[in-house]
Amino acid sequence: MSNVKVGLVQMSCLKDRIINLNKAIEGIKIAAANGAQIVCLQELFTSLYFCDVEDYEHFNLAESIPGPTTEALSKVASDLNVVIIASLFEKRAQGLYHNTTAVIDADGTYLGKYRKMHIPDDPAFYEKFYFTPGDLGYKVFKTKFAKVGVLICWDQWYPEASRITALMGADILFYPTAIGWATSQDEETNKDQYNSWQIIQRSHAVANGIPVVSVNRVGYEQDGAMKFWGGSFVANGQGKLLYLASHDKEETQVVELDLKKSDEFRIHWPFLRDRRIDSYLPITKRFIDED
Repeated sequence: MSNVKVGLVQMSCLKDRIINLNKAIEGIKIAAANGAQIVCLQELFTSLYFCDVEDYEHFNLAESIPGPTTEALSKVASDLNVVIIASLFEKRAQGLYHNTTAVIDADGTYLGKYRKMHIPDDPAFYEKFYFTPGDLGYKVFKTKFAKVGVLICWDQWYPEASRITALMGADILFYPTAIGWATSQDEETNKDQYNSWQIIQRSHAVANGIPVVSVNRVGYEQDGAMKFWGGSFVANGQGKLLYLASHDKEETQVVELDLKKSDEFRIHWPFLRDRRIDSYLPITKRFIDED
C-alpha cells in the first residue's frame, strides 16, 4: 500500500493495570473509527512508569509475551482490522526481564517482538535495575499495511539503531516512549530537552528518508516529581512535522502517510547511495583513542 493511516494514542496512566489497558483499547477504537490502520501505544502503557524507583515489587508487573495483554489486543486488532504496536514489561524467565514491544497484525496474529537495546540509568529512569538489554537485534515486521520498524524510547538517541532498522526495509519507524521533565527544572531547560528529543528523531526521518512516529505518555505520575511531556508527533521522510500533540493532554490522532514519498526523498537526497560502508568500521569501537 502506498498510503497508510497511523494512529497515536497519547495517554496518562494510573496504578490500575485494567484501567490502563481499557483506556488504551478505547484509544485504539477511536483511532480505528477515524481510519487508522496501524496504531501505536506509548511505552509500558499498562502501568505507571515504575522505573522512577528501584523496587523489587515492581517485577510483579511483568508478563510473558505473548501473554494475557497480547491476547486481549489480538482480539481488538482482529475485530477492528488494525495493526497494534504495544510496549510491555516482559518476563522472559525467572529473574530475566526485558522492555519489549509486541507487534500484532490486523488479523490478530502475533508477529513477534522487539526488545529494547539501549537501557538508560538516570535519576527517575532506573531502567537498568529492571531490564536486560535486548538480544533479538533490530527488527522489522511485515504487517498487512506496511513494514514497520520498532525501536523504544532511549533507542531514539542512537542513529545507528534507526539506520540499521531502515536498512532492513522498514517503511515507518515507530518509537513508543516514556520521557518527561523533572518538576524541579526551569522552563528553558524543559524546552531545550524537548526540542533535542524531537530534533534527533526528525533527523532519523531525514537521514533515512522514511516517516517517524513517536508516541509518548503524558501527565504526572507517582509522587509528582516527573511530568511526562507528551508531545507525540509524526514526521515525514524530510523531517516535516505532520502532527504534534500537546504537552499536557491525552490525545488520539490519526495521520495519513504517503509511503511512495520515501522513494522521492531518497532519489533527491541520496544518502543511502552515497554511504561509504567501507569506511565505517571504527563505529564499532567504544571510543577512538589516539593510540
